Amino acid sequence: MRRLELSTVDAAAALLRKGGVLAYPTEAVFGLGCDPHDRDAFDRLFALKERPPTQGVLLIAADFAQVAPYIDLSAVPEGVMAQVHATWPGPNTWVFPRSALVPDWVAGAHAGIALRVTAHEPAAALCRAFGAPLVSTSANPHGEPPARDVATLSRYFGERLDAVLDAPLGGLDRPTVIRDALTGAIIRA
Repeated sequence: MRRLELSTVDAAAALLRKGGVLAYPTEAVFGLGCDPHDRDAFDRLFALKERPPTQGVLLIAADFAQVAPYIDLSAVPEGVMAQVHATWPGPNTWVFPRSALVPDWVAGAHAGIALRVTAHEPAAALCRAFGAPLVSTSANPHGEPPARDVATLSRYFGERLDAVLDAPLGGLDRPTVIRDALTGAIIRA
């Protein structure tokens, strides 16, 4: 598994544009990421996780402009968007009605799309360098604890993972809260 430093974030983004699967630090754990529109990369990511394809993944972004095209904004009341904007960038994931831009494989069996505008600089820098949101799912085989260090990533995935962006985690002790944007209901605490 190739190690990339934050100073080489452009190389990490180039790897993603070429269909690579990359581990990168998020607020609490390492995430696995790829281009959400690259079906082959997405299938490789799900094979690494040994995860059923009916389970969707969230997309992580550097700013609202990157995620806005994935939301069916006509189905979201203005007051809801004000509440969401008050939590972004930050460790808050929201599930929205999805636009036609969201590939079915990203949403899985879900009607909506989970999105986060991160305040964690290494992840945000990667999204900025890539120029778009990325798939973000915990870096672990299905049923195993998420990786919180490079040694665990190596043990889980070895050379099957294209690279890791080796930078610090964000300091949270658990993955971000996921809420339904329309109802406010907590999906994951």
